[in-house]
Amino acid sequence: MTCSNPRAWLAGCAVAASAILLASCTSGSGDGKASKDLPSPAASGSRAAPGSSEKKLTEQALAALGAVHSGKMVEAGSERVIDGIHTEPSLSEGRSYRLNLVCVGNGTARLTFTPASTGTDTEVPCDQSVVQQRITAHKPVHVDVDGAKGSTGVLAWRIDAI
Repeated sequence: MTCSNPRAWLAGCAVAASAILLASCTSGSGDGKASKDLPSPAASGSRAAPGSSEKKLTEQALAALGAVHSGKMVEAGSERVIDGIHTEPSLSEGRSYRLNLVCVGNGTARLTFTPASTGTDTEVPCDQSVVQQRITAHKPVHVDVDGAKGSTGVLAWRIDAI
């Protein structure tokens, strides 16, 4: 790819980032333990295949995350804003991680942690900006992202070991 056509380059990067992120979501963590497969956007929520606009929003969200890779991936995925993110990642106690989170669509979402000392609760705008947060793992860690009333779009996240 060359930079002579920025739109083609950006589109190519989005496709490449989506493919890499989707492939890495189902690969093992390399520690010898089997990893669970993460659901694809089509397998989540209402179990219906995503519409073309939802698919486009998912590609945009994954491309945004692909641009801010910050370490070895531990867990990643995407969900519709209406479904939210509710995950208990397998993190090593006392270690630090980087959470990258993006919302693409309209409205806002709210990021919360249990226990609260894991990270800082944050409002996430659905404007394609990537929210990054350093988190310290405790056992167990629960990460929740819930869309505000009326918010629509797609959420995508990636947790990297740093």
